[in-house]
Amino acid sequence: MHIAIAGNLGSGKTTLTTMLARHYGWEPRFEAVDYNPYLEDYYKDIKRWSFNLECYFLKERFKDLLDIAKAQHTIIQDRTIYEGVYVFTATNKDMGHLDDRDFQTYMELFHQMTGIVKPPHLMIYLKASVPHLVENIQKRGRDYEQGIPLEYLSNLNAKYEDFINNRYPGKVMTIDVDDIDFLNNPQDFAGILDKIDRTLFGLFPE
Repeated sequence: MHIAIAGNLGSGKTTLTTMLARHYGWEPRFEAVDYNPYLEDYYKDIKRWSFNLECYFLKERFKDLLDIAKAQHTIIQDRTIYEGVYVFTATNKDMGHLDDRDFQTYMELFHQMTGIVKPPHLMIYLKASVPHLVENIQKRGRDYEQGIPLEYLSNLNAKYEDFINNRYPGKVMTIDVDDIDFLNNPQDFAGILDKIDRTLFGLFPE
């Protein structure tokens, strides 16, 4: 089984992926962040490095999907190939960071890749407001993230809503994380577990 965690920068994807993997005994798959060779350059000069960054992420996510498809056990993935395209790449295109030629090349690669893989059995979408995202980004203290424009986070949020509601082909569970603290509050985490259990293992799945 393939479970995915989706959400904007600072929404808590990596934290929840880790906690769910530990609880259920699933194998976690994390997105390349700290060791991505383009990320720091990207935040310094977004337009120059957007195509490089997006192609790197696409390559890594596709490689993960090929491995996941062969697995005989449940894997939980931090971010998917789908939101990489419909959220992040689409936002970069809208903001003028990718030209038409690069975007067309990227989309051709994406459609060829997703034509031979299946979407996750369940995507868990962590919905968060921009203030909540900013607070979490500041807490984790990655230097290259501290200068991210609020407009960029807002644009990503809008793209996530469009992606979840209109573009993603698979099953989605949405969790609003603004008013919960699943890391430090056991009741909040238990609420998420109950919802997952009902959806995946219940007699009448949601």
